[in-house]
Amino acid sequence: MSERAFKQALIQQAEFKAGHRVLDLATGTGTLAIWVNQSEPLAIVTGVDGDSAILSIAKRKATKANVEVQFDHALSYCLPYPAAHFDRGISSLFFHHLTWENKQRTAQELFRVLKPGAELHVADWGCPSNLLMRGLFLFIQLLDGFKTTQDNASGKLIELFQQAGFSEVAQRQTFSTIFGNIALYSAVKSE
Repeated sequence: MSERAFKQALIQQAEFKAGHRVLDLATGTGTLAIWVNQSEPLAIVTGVDGDSAILSIAKRKATKANVEVQFDHALSYCLPYPAAHFDRGISSLFFHHLTWENKQRTAQELFRVLKPGAELHVADWGCPSNLLMRGLFLFIQLLDGFKTTQDNASGKLIELFQQAGFSEVAQRQTFSTIFGNIALYSAVKSE
């Protein structure tokens, strides 16, 4: 399964509208932020990442794609944005890199920067649906660490977002890959 498949599904799930302020958390090389802007050119897209070198790549990619995306350097649990600023928050394959404490801090920070009524949409490794998927996910755990990825394998991201204050938290779709299941989650910051 290609990266494009689940990221495009995440974009469709988020239903971006003209004028939406969108935060792409842990934007990396900016692929998702660029695709969001291409899907809704009148959205105001900001990508944030803790790696300044990778943000340089993202900026070059956005220029080449002829899209306007603001890229900022910051850590996920210390975002440089005012409270209630964004209409949508998105993230792709990031949470499994964080310790449980930093997952909690990040979810709380996302809750802070989203407006009341705003939505969070996350794609990340999910709970394996069978023994084969569980076995395949061991490769990811070897690469990224058992301690940080176990929360995903245990299905704890829904609990994480609920604890941060989000409502209507749900796993919306699952994509099977050769390394395990990628789940798409959604949550709402209640008004």
